[in-house]
Amino acid sequence: MNVDFRLTKKDKIFLLKVARESIQSKLNDICFNVQNIPDSLKFNSGCFVTLHLDGMLRGCIGNFREDVNIVENVAEMAVNAAFNDPRFPAVADIDELRQCEIEISVLSPMIPCSPEDIVVGRDGIYIRKGYYSGVLLPQVATEHNFDRETFLTHTCYKAGLSGDCWKQPDVKIYRFEAVVFSEDILH
Repeated sequence: MNVDFRLTKKDKIFLLKVARESIQSKLNDICFNVQNIPDSLKFNSGCFVTLHLDGMLRGCIGNFREDVNIVENVAEMAVNAAFNDPRFPAVADIDELRQCEIEISVLSPMIPCSPEDIVVGRDGIYIRKGYYSGVLLPQVATEHNFDRETFLTHTCYKAGLSGDCWKQPDVKIYRFEAVVFSEDILH
């Protein structure tokens, strides 16, 4: 399966602007409404928004929702990444936000798969066992030079499970693709 949508540079810049402006609006306690959504972005999709500060993770929140417009989803996930990621304190102020770089991952639908179906560099992984679940985006594997087994193992850890849980028959494994871009396209 290939990601069945393409994003132009203009689309990506629009989404990055929406992400940053939604966080700024929250910091200024102003209601944020997206205006003039381009026709090319009138589709529903899951997404993750990641904040980096000095090259380090500063927040990352997302979802796999296919019932919400991508622009609205990016705006909501940007605010959640900045203020609701339990691993980090909320972004303190506009000065801190200015130092953050925003990355967006627009997701394809998830597909049930077996471990051997996963292609490192193309796929992200979602693992579920009972009430436990964990997800790692495609770029995590390439950033850390993971092979397939290491990628699966770390996704299990992210779910709060043992590293080899992916080998168990009652574990559900899904793969997905993503269009990933960050504010470095603006430079």
